[in-house]
Amino acid sequence: MFKMTPTILRNLAVRKATRRYPLEVREPFDKVRGELVNDIQRCIFCGTCEVKCPSRCIAVDRTAAIWTYDPFACIYCGVCVDTCPVKSLYQTPRYRQPATERITIRLQGELKKRGKEKRTDKDPAA
Repeated sequence: MFKMTPTILRNLAVRKATRRYPLEVREPFDKVRGELVNDIQRCIFCGTCEVKCPSRCIAVDRTAAIWTYDPFACIYCGVCVDTCPVKSLYQTPRYRQPATERITIRLQGELKKRGKEKRTDKDPAA
């Protein structure tokens, strides 16, 4: 009958092993891979992130300059961030907040000219 008494008393004196989340939020670890963010002003819509993504949560429309991201399919691996040639993708140290509906993030950008333009106004006398 009294076999559990020492265990009960010890558990009352020891600090709790769990936190009262969301009231007590732990600071994230160094280099934690959280929510994916695209700086659409820097994006060149090359499609490298779409090709390299293992969960296929990114879609890039190169002609309309639309970048689409499904955060519920993302596995937070960071492959897209590592392969982005202009570093427009980055991950925040926080995870996405819970949601009651499935959402898709769709960003509209502007197509940027690749390479240098050819000059056609050369002086023929030169």
